[in-house]
Amino acid sequence: MSLIISLKMPSGKGSKLLRYIEHRLRVSLTDNRTIVGTFLAFDKHLNLVLVDTEEFRTLRSKKGGGSANVIEERMEKRSLGLIILRGENVVSIAVEGPPPPSGGRVVAGGPGVVKGVGRGAPPSTTAVGGAPMGMGAPMGLGAGPVHGVGGMAPPPMGGPPPGMGMPPPGMGRGF
Repeated sequence: MSLIISLKMPSGKGSKLLRYIEHRLRVSLTDNRTIVGTFLAFDKHLNLVLVDTEEFRTLRSKKGGGSANVIEERMEKRSLGLIILRGENVVSIAVEGPPPPSGGRVVAGGPGVVKGVGRGAPPSTTAVGGAPMGMGAPMGLGAGPVHGVGGMAPPPMGGPPPGMGMPPPGMGRGF
């Protein structure tokens, strides 16, 4: 199934291109390259944002010698990922396939995918130095949940509240 989309932008409400968001498109460029990708966005200049794209181009080379010149053509494919195509380079757009059935947004995968860690990561039971919490690890430096004020862990049951322990050596009553 291949449907050619008119490149003229209507002046009224909406656009014909709007209904093809998240569809798989084949875009022909002025330099005879073809780009296939999932359509995410466009603007009034027909600049296109595509994700999970691949570039196809035909390379021609002469083979043989003497009077028997043979022109060999081969198709070269290159994976591009997320791209923005400048509208003035677009010759035609054809629909390759429908949007994904999940109904959700398309997420690019591959080596550039970022996954957050930290706030949602489960707490660990060891402190920074690898010692279990409460076994010689400094207070407030454990990877466990932090409940106290200023990022410090709460004191053990029956101990003095933070800041009310023994004064540092050399401090007298008059301080």
